[in-house]
Amino acid sequence: MSTPGAAPARSVDPERHAYGEPSAPVTVLEYGDLECPHCRAAAPVLRELVDTSQGQVRLVWRHFPLFEVHPHALTAALASEAAGERGRFWELHDRCFADQSHLADVDLRRHALALGLDPDVVAGVGAQRYAPAVEVDYLAGIAAGAQGTPTLFVGGQPFRERAELGRLRAAVDVALARARQG
Repeated sequence: MSTPGAAPARSVDPERHAYGEPSAPVTVLEYGDLECPHCRAAAPVLRELVDTSQGQVRLVWRHFPLFEVHPHALTAALASEAAGERGRFWELHDRCFADQSHLADVDLRRHALALGLDPDVVAGVGAQRYAPAVEVDYLAGIAAGAQGTPTLFVGGQPFRERAELGRLRAAVDVALARARQG
């Protein structure tokens, strides 16, 4: 059983929805919702953190669709899982954030076509086969203490501040120091 507030080990699979150097000593784990405006605002900051870290940081995304608040969050999560299976997770992730007010099935089909993906796999009934992966992420988020999005962990430690570059870099420095000691 997971300790509340601690990121479950399963959630830090470096092979799934990871951005950055797989061998980076610090992982930033994000439980996010593709329809969440706060996740959209955090996305470029998190990318810059990774891009300017000289291989010290990677970002791992996990789905935490707030489907009671965001009616298209779950279908967007399913679509991004389908895209991810085809090596296109981050492209669909970015398209969803760029066009966040258009995440209904018809929109997801349009995004799939633009990425050269089969729209019948990415949206609608075809995307339902990805529900178990989204559910695993969601349950891991609950076990980790996620209550909203984005919920971030830096080096396994909860990051409870606003996703600002300076604050994130400070948290990464602490995680790097911990990694050197342990």
